[in-house]
Amino acid sequence: MIAPTSPGPASPFAGAPAGGSEREQLKQAAQQFEAIFVRQMLATARNTDFGGNDLFGGEGDQTFREMRDSQFAQIASESGTLGLAKSIEAQLAHHLGMES
Repeated sequence: MIAPTSPGPASPFAGAPAGGSEREQLKQAAQQFEAIFVRQMLATARNTDFGGNDLFGGEGDQTFREMRDSQFAQIASESGTLGLAKSIEAQLAHHLGMES
């Protein structure tokens, strides 16, 4: 019979991609969360219908908007424009005892 092994200390970044310190991984995760949040915010704003007819509507236009919104959200999160990622990172670092 094989004896069970101890899982060892659990890290909140056990499934995180390798490379960089845990603090750097936390920063990247916070930026990704901010980008997702901004994309969702833009998508919700675009779903508002003011009763106008789009001259250039269609699936291609919608795909382009989604790509543009995704790129905008990524740039905004990486540049710290909104500051959400920095706040999330600081709060999680404090909670996880990773303050520096």
